[in-house]
Amino acid sequence: MSTAAFLIIGNEILSGRTKDANLAYLAAKLTDWGIALREVRVVADDSEAIVTAVQHLASRFDYLFTSGGIGPTHDDITAENVAKAMGVELHLEPKAHELLKHHYDKSGLELNEARLKMAHLPVGASHIDNPVSTAPGFQIGNVFVMAGVPKIFQAMVDGLRPRLQGGPPVLSRSVVTHRGEGEIAQPLGVEQQRFPDVDMGSYPFMRMGNFGVNIVLRCSDKQRLDQAFAAIWAMLVALGDTPEEQGLDGGELSSAEM
Repeated sequence: MSTAAFLIIGNEILSGRTKDANLAYLAAKLTDWGIALREVRVVADDSEAIVTAVQHLASRFDYLFTSGGIGPTHDDITAENVAKAMGVELHLEPKAHELLKHHYDKSGLELNEARLKMAHLPVGASHIDNPVSTAPGFQIGNVFVMAGVPKIFQAMVDGLRPRLQGGPPVLSRSVVTHRGEGEIAQPLGVEQQRFPDVDMGSYPFMRMGNFGVNIVLRCSDKQRLDQAFAAIWAMLVALGDTPEEQGLDGGELSSAEM
C-alpha cells in the first residue's frame, strides 16, 4: 500500500482562527483509493518551517499533499518554499499565466502583480486543475500543492486520482461495547496479536451519562476483517456484554439485527 503525509500551512490554523476542513476530506479519499495517510503536520507561514517539513515528509512517504499559502498575498509563500525544498527555481509558468489572463479578462478585472503571483510555479511542475477559481495548484515530484480554501482544495483533490498509485480500499467495521477500556484492554490486545494485519482501535465515549467504547477494525482484506470482527464480537459476549455494530451511517445496529 502506498503511503502519504499531509502538510497544512498557515498561521490562521495554528492561531485557532480558522478550523481546518481539509484533513477529513483528504483522509477519506485516500482511504477509498487504498493509500495510507500516515502523518499530518501543521506549520506556520514560515520559510524554514515549510522547507524543512517538505523535505522531511517527501523523503519518508510516497506522496506529500499540502494545503494553503498559494494565493496572491504577501503571506502566501508555499510555492517559493516548495521550489526551494525541491532544489529548483520559481518562474512565471506560461500555461498558468495564460489561464489567469483569460480568467481575469473574462471577469473584467486586472491581472495585477499580486494576482500574477499565482502563476509563478516551480520549474518542472505540472498543473493541478482548479475548476473553481482557475489559479492552479501544482505537482513537483511526489509533492502535490493545493489551495487551503476547502471548496477549491476538494476540487483539486478530486482530480488527482489518475496520478496516484493506490491499492484496495481500506474497509472498516466497528462494534460498540458498554464495558470500559480497562476491562477490554487485555483481551483486545490478545485479538490484535491474532490479527496483526487488521488495525484495531478503541475509542471511549460517554452518552447521556453512560460510557462505552467503540472498537473500530480496519483492513483492506474483507475476509480477514470479517474474521477479526467475529472474534471481537465473541470476545465481548464472553465478557458478558451485549455488543452493537456501528452502522456505516453512524447509527447503531443492535445485536438482534446481526
